[in-house]
Amino acid sequence: MPGFGNEFSSEALPNALPKGQNTPQVCPYGLYAEQLSGTAFTVARHGNQRSWLYRIRPSVQHRPFEPYGPHHLVGDFRSDKTQLTPNQLRWLPFSMEHGKDKDFVDGLYTVAGAGDAGMREGIAIHTYICDKSMHRRAFYNADGDFLIVPQQGRLEIQTEFGWLDVPPNQICVIQRGIRFAVNLPDGPSRGYVLEVYSGHFTLPDLGPIGANGLANARDFLTPVAAFEDKDEVDYIIINKYEGELFAAVQTHSPFDVVAWHGNYAPYKYDLANFCVVNSVSYDHLDPSIFTVLTCQSARPGTAIADFVIFPPRWAVQEHTFRPPYFHRNAMSEFMGLILGEYEAKAKGFLPGGASLHSIMTPHGPDATTVAGVASANLKPVRVADGTQAFMFESCLMVRPTRWGLQHQEHEYWEAWQPIKKTFDPNWKPE
Repeated sequence: MPGFGNEFSSEALPNALPKGQNTPQVCPYGLYAEQLSGTAFTVARHGNQRSWLYRIRPSVQHRPFEPYGPHHLVGDFRSDKTQLTPNQLRWLPFSMEHGKDKDFVDGLYTVAGAGDAGMREGIAIHTYICDKSMHRRAFYNADGDFLIVPQQGRLEIQTEFGWLDVPPNQICVIQRGIRFAVNLPDGPSRGYVLEVYSGHFTLPDLGPIGANGLANARDFLTPVAAFEDKDEVDYIIINKYEGELFAAVQTHSPFDVVAWHGNYAPYKYDLANFCVVNSVSYDHLDPSIFTVLTCQSARPGTAIADFVIFPPRWAVQEHTFRPPYFHRNAMSEFMGLILGEYEAKAKGFLPGGASLHSIMTPHGPDATTVAGVASANLKPVRVADGTQAFMFESCLMVRPTRWGLQHQEHEYWEAWQPIKKTFDPNWKPE
């Protein structure tokens, strides 16, 4: 996958990449060389990320940016003036009506977040709901990286580096500063976006797992170079900057990169390729064993954001309460459902919906799930076939936006109230 020393290259015309240097006096085909830096120039070599783009026109050729709106994005969560709440929150599937006559940019709604994009520290969680392709419009995010999780409808994403085809059950990451446009080949689309302001996503360390398991670097795919040579046509470039949107007009396609090389490029991943690791004796292990990508904080072992999935797998633990245990966590947990039915929620948690369990707020399986555990036959069984749930997990105290609170399901707390008391002071071991 891109980053951390892995170099990639692609060219749409033969010999479009210069030989031996990045900025020759005249580039092949009369192209312009442009570097896109994902880290500071002086970051250590193992973490330095940048790519060279060889394009028909330099991207600086645009008119001044002007405010763009109205929009539904939030950059400073303290200024959103929401009612602060530690309660468990859940959302039924976000209505497709929110995306009526909207493209990907206009259909972005911030649900929750923490931190400050201007300070380069924090995260934001969005949903996107749209029914229009982006026509002669491109978007780039100066605030952070987007991890996009389609739930309904395939996305054809045109980037400066080439195309990415991303159906549900696949994800893509488009890093800070990369211009892209989203087309909808299958009609209306809905999904989730995790935005990180603090660095970039990487694969988690495997530690005692060893060399193999979880997501493998070879399964992450980058685009093949593909360019548009269009002049005298207005394109709108939309920039997300500290949570606000700005737009500029230019008279050529932003997707005119003929060749590129480097380790800073968008990529996609098929969640079906995840190699599950789990307990084969007893107990339900921590969800960290299902981490696909992570963005680490300055504190070792603590993530600004983890992207975790709960894929189809075998459950074989003996003498064990197999569903996720009740817990209070030092991390914020935002869950979404791509398809199927999550094993710890019997009803109410539906594809296209979500839940948020804040730091130290108790949560766990609902009453119906708990009731079925005592009588369950603990033979090996398949779990989550036809299902894909995921979690955005963060060490930050995530705050819902006004829009998020307005659209929550207010009766979520009732999911745990029917849990029965089973305490028996006269119990004796068998």
